[in-house]
Amino acid sequence: MNHHYQYTDQLVQKSLKYELLANYYKYIDPARHIHYYQKHFQCVQRLMTMGYRADMQQLMNMMESTPRMANIRVLHASPNAPAVDVYANGQQILKNVSYKQVSDYLSVPSGEYVIDIVPTGKPAQRVLRQRVMIQPGATITVAAAGTVENLQLIPVTDKTSSSPGKASVRFFHLSPDAPAVDIAVEDGPVLFRNVSFGNAANYIEIDPAQVNLEVRLAGTDTVVLTIPNVNIQPNKAYTAVAVGLAEGTPSLEAIFLMP
Repeated sequence: MNHHYQYTDQLVQKSLKYELLANYYKYIDPARHIHYYQKHFQCVQRLMTMGYRADMQQLMNMMESTPRMANIRVLHASPNAPAVDVYANGQQILKNVSYKQVSDYLSVPSGEYVIDIVPTGKPAQRVLRQRVMIQPGATITVAAAGTVENLQLIPVTDKTSSSPGKASVRFFHLSPDAPAVDIAVEDGPVLFRNVSFGNAANYIEIDPAQVNLEVRLAGTDTVVLTIPNVNIQPNKAYTAVAVGLAEGTPSLEAIFLMP
C-alpha cells in the first residue's frame, strides 16, 4: 500500500514538473513545449486510470491547465508572394513554403498563437503578423491568402473522413481578384453557390465518381474555369481550392487538399 502511495505521489510530482517545463518553453521552444505537455498529460491520464483520489481538486486543476492537442497545417495561397517561413510565438515552425504548397499537419497544444509570415531566410522583413485561435481537438488548415500587399491568414476547420461509401467535398475560394462563384458538375447539379473570396463552403457528402467540374460566375452559366476528370473516391474528405488570379499571372486554377 505504501508503495502505491509513493508511486502516485511520484506521478503527481512528475506531472507538476512537466507542466512547469512546458510553461517555461511555451514561447522559447515550441517543440519542447509540446514534448513536456504531452508528458504532463500522460502522467495525469495514468493517475486517473489508477483511481487517484489523494487530492482530487489538485488533479482537476492539473487537467484544466492541460490543453488538448490540435492539428494545424499551413497553405501558401498568395499568388504574388515569395516562398515564406512561418513562425509561431516567435519560433520558426515551417521553412521555405512556396506558392500552392501545403505543409503536413503539426500537432500543437490548443490556444492562441501569434503567427508571423516572413520571406524565406529574412526574419526581419515580416509581411504579416496575425493571431490565430486553435480550438481543442480541432484539425485546421490556415491559408496565407490574398496578394502580398494585403496578405491575411484564413483558418478553416477540416473534416478527416466521411460517411462509409461517401465522399465529403467542400470549396475554398482563395483567388483574391475573382468574384463570387458557383461550383457545378458539368451537365449536372450546382454543388456550391455564391462563394466569395476568403470563404469556404460547408462540406457536402456525395457519391464517389469521376466528374468534370465547372467554376461559374455566381448565379450564371458563365464558366470561368473547367476542372476536368476529378476522381472523387469513397471515405475521403476533399477541399477544392481556387487559387491564382482571374486577371493576371499566375492564372486561376484549382488544387485539391486532403487530410
